Amino acid sequence: MQLTDRIRQVKIILVVTAILIAVGSLLVSNLLTRDLKAQERNKMEVWAEAMRTLNKADENTDLNLVLKVLNDNNDIPVIVLDADGEVTDFRNLHIKANTRKDSVRQAGKLARRLMEQQQNIRINLDDRGKDYIDVCYDESLMLRRLTVYPFVQLGVVLIFVVVAIFALLTSKRSEQNKVWVGLSKETAHQLGTPISSLMAWVEMLKENYPEDELIPEMDKDVSRLQLIADRFSKIGSVPEPVPTSLNDVLDHVISYMDRRTSKKVKMVKQMPNHDIIINLNGSLFEWVIENLSKNAVDAMSGDAGIIKLRVEDNQNKVFIYVSDTGKGIRKKDIANVFRPGFTTKKRGWGLGLSLARRIVEEYHHGRIYVKNSEVGKGTTFCIELNKG
Repeated sequence: MQLTDRIRQVKIILVVTAILIAVGSLLVSNLLTRDLKAQERNKMEVWAEAMRTLNKADENTDLNLVLKVLNDNNDIPVIVLDADGEVTDFRNLHIKANTRKDSVRQAGKLARRLMEQQQNIRINLDDRGKDYIDVCYDESLMLRRLTVYPFVQLGVVLIFVVVAIFALLTSKRSEQNKVWVGLSKETAHQLGTPISSLMAWVEMLKENYPEDELIPEMDKDVSRLQLIADRFSKIGSVPEPVPTSLNDVLDHVISYMDRRTSKKVKMVKQMPNHDIIINLNGSLFEWVIENLSKNAVDAMSGDAGIIKLRVEDNQNKVFIYVSDTGKGIRKKDIANVFRPGFTTKKRGWGLGLSLARRIVEEYHHGRIYVKNSEVGKGTTFCIELNKG
C-alpha cells in the first residue's frame, strides 16, 4: 500500500511539474514573442521611412545612411507595393520560382495576405495621399522559431512524463512480481513437509486398513494438495509447455469440480469430436480452468445453474469459453476483474483471476478476457491460445 501511495505521489508531482513547466514556458515565450514583434515593427517603420526618403531623394540628399538601413535588413521578409497594388520590390523571401514573373506573382499573393493581417506600413509620397507605397512585412525566421519553441518544449516534457510514469509502473509491476513469486515459492515450501507426512500416513493406513473405502478418497485429496504445491512452486519460473490433450485437461477439471460442488450445479462440456493437442503446461492451465469454474460456482450463490466449457478449434487458434448462469459482473467492474486485490466476494484475496491471466498470457502467450457479462444472467470468459 505504501509503494502504491508513493508511486501515486510521484506521478502527481511529475504531472504538476510538467504543467508548471509548460505554463511557465508559454508565458515566457509569449512575452518574448510580443517584444520581438514590437522590435520588428519598429525596424520596419525605420525601413519604410528609409524607403520614403529614397523615393523623395534629390541631388542634395545623403543616401549613405538610407542605403545602409535598407541593406541591413537581412532577416525580415518584406514586400513593397505601389499605389496600384503592384510589387515593386521584395527581399528575404524564400520563393521557389523559375522566372522573375513567377516570383513577383507569388510575392503579390503573400503581400495581399499580409495586408489582410494588417502587417503593412503605408508611406505617403505626396501631401494629398494619392501617391503612396505599402511596405508589407512578415515574421522573421527567429520569431517563427520562438513561436513554435514552447510547443516543442511542451512535447518534450510530455514525453518525459510519460516515460517516467511508465518506468514507475514497470518498477511497481516488477516489485509485485517478486513479492508474488516469493510468496508462491514459500507457500509451496511450507506445504511440502506436511504433505510428505500425510502421504506417509496414508500409505500406513492402506496397509492397516486395506478395505476402508475412505482411504482412497483421502489419497486423492493428498495428491491434490501435492498438485497444488507443485503449481505454486512453478510460479515465477518459466515452465516449458509440452504437447497436451486439451480434452484431458477439461475432463480432469470437470471430474474434480463434480466431486466438490453441489448437485444443483451442472457441468457441461462442448468439444469438437477430434482430440485437440496444444502446447500447454497441463497442471498450470488446469488450474486456470478450475479457478474460472470455482468463480462460476460462487457466482451462483448456492442456486441451481449450469457451467459450460465450450471449445472452438480454428485453423490457427483455439478458443475456450467458460460460461455460467450466475449473477454476472457489473459493467464498471469488468475492467478491474483481473486486477490484483479486486474481488466482489466477502472472502478471498482477489488474486485468482490475476494469476490466471499471468499463466495464460506470460506462460502460454495467449489472451484471457471477459467475452460478455450481464447482471442476473451470467458471464462468459474467453481464453485464446495459439496453435503450434
